[in-house]
Amino acid sequence: MSQLILFDCDGTLTDSNMVIVRSIQQAFEDSALTAPNSTDVLAALGMSLDGVVEGLLHKQDHHSTKLVATIAQDYREHYGSFEKDIRLYPKVLDVLSILKQRGYWMAVVTGKSKDGLERVLSRFDLASYFYTWRTADCCNSKPHPAMALECMEELGVETDNTTLVGDSHFDMQMAKAAGVRALGVAFGSENTQLLYDEGADKVLYSFEELLDCFP
Repeated sequence: MSQLILFDCDGTLTDSNMVIVRSIQQAFEDSALTAPNSTDVLAALGMSLDGVVEGLLHKQDHHSTKLVATIAQDYREHYGSFEKDIRLYPKVLDVLSILKQRGYWMAVVTGKSKDGLERVLSRFDLASYFYTWRTADCCNSKPHPAMALECMEELGVETDNTTLVGDSHFDMQMAKAAGVRALGVAFGSENTQLLYDEGADKVLYSFEELLDCFP
């Protein structure tokens, strides 16, 4: 029976969270708003971009669909200028290659847009490792389980044979809602205890530790 590993992208495969923080903060400042602090931005990561912006605006008592759209567009422009600073976490390519050789099936479930994910897959030559992927502009955003469930249905893999790997509490919540095993990574946006509190079966401190979880 095939085993499926679902990977989050930002904060799990790519060391990109601080680029996201900088882009969000500058987008808020472009609209003459107070830039949200990095803790609040990191806590919101994992949802769709509109969901992140809406939640951060709510903290400042702003409620405007138009403002959400404006900040989201400004964010995309800033992110595009900072995107060159994004790197893969150490050993990502090595580990993915070994997992593929061991026969594991892999997919990506992310709050990124389809275009954004495809740029990452192309830039780092990752596409060949993943059978499929789901993004927030084509699927319900985390923590809704749709991304995980659709990948499993497409590939014909049952919940008992599926594991989600992610760095945020939204990832852990999605895994729980989908009924699959959850592995948290402590090098992303959340602290270890919160990942456990939200349902992580285990928390890893380096990407290479995944090899011990998938023999």
